[in-house]
Amino acid sequence: MFSRRTNWQLTPNALTRAIEEARSSGRKILDLTISNPTEAGIRPEPEAVLAALANPTAMDYDPQPRGLLAARQAVCHYYRESHEVDIGPERILLTTSTSEAYSYVFRLLCNAGDEILVPKPSYPLFDFLAELSDVKLVPYPLLYDHGWQIDFDSLEKAATPNARVVILVHPNNPTGSYVSASETAALNAFCSDRRLALIADEVFLDYARDGTPRRSFISNKDALTFTLSGISKISALPQMKLAWVATSGPPEIVEDAGARLEIIADTYLSMNAPIQLAARVLLDQRKKIQPVLLDRLRRNLTELDTQLVAHSSCTRLQVDGGWYVILRVPAIESDEDLAIRSLRDAAVSVHPGHFYDFPSEGFLVLSLITGAADFREGVARLLKIVE
Repeated sequence: MFSRRTNWQLTPNALTRAIEEARSSGRKILDLTISNPTEAGIRPEPEAVLAALANPTAMDYDPQPRGLLAARQAVCHYYRESHEVDIGPERILLTTSTSEAYSYVFRLLCNAGDEILVPKPSYPLFDFLAELSDVKLVPYPLLYDHGWQIDFDSLEKAATPNARVVILVHPNNPTGSYVSASETAALNAFCSDRRLALIADEVFLDYARDGTPRRSFISNKDALTFTLSGISKISALPQMKLAWVATSGPPEIVEDAGARLEIIADTYLSMNAPIQLAARVLLDQRKKIQPVLLDRLRRNLTELDTQLVAHSSCTRLQVDGGWYVILRVPAIESDEDLAIRSLRDAAVSVHPGHFYDFPSEGFLVLSLITGAADFREGVARLLKIVE
């Protein structure tokens, strides 16, 4: 009765079962995988947010496929203030999430069976998005050598005639690596030569470790580029469901892409009025919440480094941005087995590297937005388990 695209393995895996067992035991689990800021005690001003949602204009229905002009102007204002980039509201199309933005762009660019080049390691959500859009993921590796770099030789080999898109995550989740200027130039040439488009996922763009703003792909003009972001990470408001896709590149292609995207969006009309009318206030919450988040990220990373001094068998990899850090551990058992042992013996939850498609064992991924006390104790217990 069901389509092949939903033919997923629905039986819980061993790690999922271990998590359920740990939670049902009543023990407090120190969660070093938190990705939801509302669970990490990081919340914008409730009064300002809730007041912005009470706009009486929300009682009027004004369907706009690209999103209400005022909301798109709020996004443009964010880029001017935070990244010194001017972009017109006609280049912005609002969505409820970056996942929805991905699905729009996949439908715009790909026929069934076409291929999308995706970084490895990276977030597993791409697998589901691709299956639901009837397209195929082809990985290209990121290599680690005193920092992460794109393996362009492998990218060249991965690009078959069926390839349509190259996905970038800037900074990558979970490696925390930004795409450099030289890599951007090489990617633009690569895509232009093969008539490929770029998708730049920038949800963590604002969270650079050194506090220096990084360049956004929203002004990329040398290849057709779709830049995705939203307030889930920018303002730590994942529950408010406001994201966007911005189109840039050669003007004649951008205009055609925008017209086609508008029809896709008009078919669904998923955005709701209260969120759009509150967009300026929701985006402005970043000014108060990002310093809090950045401080927690720095403190937790410092705590991890301090504890690692006494555990020479473990190291952390370089991380330049985002909310996560990668811990390299002795590969004497599978990462999943180690994560399960950490849960059962120490009540600490971590992500095994294979969750993000690491090519080998010996990697754990930790969240840096976990509360400071839980992070400190969780890391201490984890390192004892590893030792």
